[in-house]
Amino acid sequence: MNWLHHTFQEYPELAIFLTLAAGFYIGNIRVGKFSLGSVTGVLLMGVLVGQMNIAISANVKAVFFLLFLFAVGYSVGPQFFRGLKKDGLPQVLFAVLMCLVCLVAPWLLSLMMGYNVGQAAGLIAGSQTISAVMGVAADTINQVNISADQKQMLINSMPVCYAVSYIFGTAGSAWLLSSMAPLMLGGIDKVRAACKELEKTMGAGDPTQDPGMRSAFIQVTFRAYMIGPQSIATGKSVQQLEAELLQRDHRLFVERIRKTDKKIIEATPDYIIQRGDEIVLSGRREFILGEEQGIGAEIADVDLLNFPVENVMVFVTNKNVVGKTIRDLRTKEFMHGIPIQSIKRAGIFMPVYPDTILEKGDYMELVGYKKDMERAMAQIGYGDIPTDKTDMVFVGAGIVLGGLVGAMSMKVGGVPLSLSTSGGALIMGLVFGWLRAVHPTFGRIPEPALWVMNNVGLNTFIAVVGITAGPSFVAGFKEVGWSLFVVGIAATTLPLLVGVLMGKYIFKFHPALILGCTAGARTTTAALSAIQEEVQSKLPALGYTITYAVGNTLLIIWGVVIVLLMT
Repeated sequence: MNWLHHTFQEYPELAIFLTLAAGFYIGNIRVGKFSLGSVTGVLLMGVLVGQMNIAISANVKAVFFLLFLFAVGYSVGPQFFRGLKKDGLPQVLFAVLMCLVCLVAPWLLSLMMGYNVGQAAGLIAGSQTISAVMGVAADTINQVNISADQKQMLINSMPVCYAVSYIFGTAGSAWLLSSMAPLMLGGIDKVRAACKELEKTMGAGDPTQDPGMRSAFIQVTFRAYMIGPQSIATGKSVQQLEAELLQRDHRLFVERIRKTDKKIIEATPDYIIQRGDEIVLSGRREFILGEEQGIGAEIADVDLLNFPVENVMVFVTNKNVVGKTIRDLRTKEFMHGIPIQSIKRAGIFMPVYPDTILEKGDYMELVGYKKDMERAMAQIGYGDIPTDKTDMVFVGAGIVLGGLVGAMSMKVGGVPLSLSTSGGALIMGLVFGWLRAVHPTFGRIPEPALWVMNNVGLNTFIAVVGITAGPSFVAGFKEVGWSLFVVGIAATTLPLLVGVLMGKYIFKFHPALILGCTAGARTTTAALSAIQEEVQSKLPALGYTITYAVGNTLLIIWGVVIVLLMT
């Protein structure tokens, strides 16, 4: 054990990876629906490993923290700036007001309990589940004119309050918004009914609105059939057959044809289908299965079905598509043969209903024949072809520019203050994320790489925080006592309840939007999932993305503000 202890002290990088591995493991352990989550797991393991008095350079956590903050800004940038437009302003204002409550409630509770600056920052970070507050607050504390020992004492006190208040901050938020909030809106049955009613107005499940949009996630299939004498396709043109199928609420497309002379051709609208032809139909599985008897006998033909089909994420950028509904899009000629699988906005899957409105920066997943896909991509925006390469020129330049802007300081009451390099990286991430949405030909960060920047970046920072604070963690906990858990409950609950009441009485949002906006402003994705499961609808996601972008930005900046308020 002495050898192991000495090795970790000599090679602190090994201690970091030990903390990450063990932290992710215990963070993923579930008891019912509850789990600590990777961040809390890593922090607690960091505190445990830190008992070995391991010294780690502050530059390590700074590098990973900047990666994390830039990734956060990059992810929400399009929605952040989109929210500044007229139709998004109510949600932006809601998020700003709620974020102010998320700041004021922990601040007042900290004053009441006599907490120091570090403890107050930790309370905000944990109760509002925004771990990055600790990094930004630490950067700001380092600018305050106090001794180095005092700075380190304040910084080390943050993880204590964070760890204790984070538990209810995560689990409590999901419970409050999925169980208690619907009661404040008239009861779960009333909220579910309101969601179903809104879904109907948006065309969900109504084949008369748009026969091709019953579900966003049903698998598209390609199948081959032999045209017999009794087939409904015999003697009809491709265009006539597709129109007849559409009248039956079955949106199917003829993709390829093997003629009786065994020659395989691409389907054209005016081609007359003959007895003995073999055709390939594309569409959702249940529609094709419903037409098997009418079309003809299914055949397994490798040559006929062996053609390139693409599954592509398309960046919505074309001004002729932005602001249009899915119903409008489906009427366009360029969408022939192209089913819409899903729409992703700020990393959140949107409900795909006929009246769902497309926004700039949306990721639309399309599936189709290669020639059709190319035509559709050209009209919708930019095809985000899968790649494993990250534009590191873009990422590096963004972090450097953000850091330089954040390093600029101004004096407030004689104290030099700035956004700090971390705050600057966040702001520049927002700008660069918006630039990527406007000009998607550069600045690509593949989703797996973005996950690493977000999760490994944040958790490495948290690991170093936990290891550094480990020796003083127990003493810090004794100082604040178990009352901190109750204070954390209050700091979590008050903003959420205020958010629901604001949405209902001031903004008069739809119940689904109230729940989604409240979860978004508090940046709690786990709560959004719980809400959607409870109300049996995907609609709350419509209120999540803009408020999430605003909340993710303001709550992190509160790390600077809380230091100013407490000093």
